[in-house]
Amino acid sequence: MTRTLPKLCLALGMAAALTAGSALAQDAATRSMVDDRGVTVQVPAKPQRIAAVSYLGVDVALAVGVMPVATTYMTAGREPDYLLGLTAGMKKIGQRAKPNLELLAEAKPDVIVAMRRYTQGNAGQFDKIAPYLAYNMELSSESFKEVAELAALFGQPQRGQELNDAFSKRLDEYAAKAPKDRHPRFQIMWAGNTPFTFHTENMAAWIVTRLGGENIAGPMVQGGRFGLEMSLEAMLEKDPEVIFVYDSGPERPHQSNPIWNRLSAVKNGRVHYVGDEWVEPNGPIARELVLREAAHFLYPDRFPAIDVKAEAATLIPASVRK
Repeated sequence: MTRTLPKLCLALGMAAALTAGSALAQDAATRSMVDDRGVTVQVPAKPQRIAAVSYLGVDVALAVGVMPVATTYMTAGREPDYLLGLTAGMKKIGQRAKPNLELLAEAKPDVIVAMRRYTQGNAGQFDKIAPYLAYNMELSSESFKEVAELAALFGQPQRGQELNDAFSKRLDEYAAKAPKDRHPRFQIMWAGNTPFTFHTENMAAWIVTRLGGENIAGPMVQGGRFGLEMSLEAMLEKDPEVIFVYDSGPERPHQSNPIWNRLSAVKNGRVHYVGDEWVEPNGPIARELVLREAAHFLYPDRFPAIDVKAEAATLIPASVRK
């Protein structure tokens, strides 16, 4: 009996070590993340198949050299220039406000990065497909956190920090170069009979404000939304000098309102129909391009016009541009 005990202890010890090793390996295969719902999500430590509801997940992934397998689109048939049209090679899973769960499941993702307001109501169904992270993707205060967390999820935490640092530096440089004696009144809006207009905390509006622009929509009301509906009568009262319109297609009902042609921005040819980077400006590629475009649109005598695709090519690694 006494001789058997050491052998039994050794066997039990080896079994315990193997069990512990297996548990450690299992733990190492996943990591915990808390999304903007406040939900803790177990995600793969090294996701290989990324699906995105909205372009933020695609933007961060491409910036760190990772190619997602699936994405929603903004406008059917349009591949965003700021992403170099690389979305053409990804499975389309519907419009971002109405993602198709069946198509998403067909993509077999191992992680889903989604816009919270379009997906939270179906969280349980998304969870059945793959670990699901919901981000707000709306405000300037969220961009740096989103880029850092997603870059780390995609295995590139240092690159995420580099992207945040580089943008902060460039934003300061552009703001310093902007004229201090000019503060053009501006508006950022969706097309419509009563245009939806964005408050200053919205990422694109925040960038334009940092460059010296004066947002006619002003800041958010505490606890309020990131934007508001503004009639053309209200627009005329505030009379923006520069207008940025999210270009979602050929329908532009605001142009048929006689008030439209009375606005200073319209009379002076300073209405700019902008691309998807303005709609989804929180990612590292989008926000850089919004900064460079906005600087030119506000102060064409101070900042040059840019070629969006050429600039995007300097921000997306060659490894995913092939």
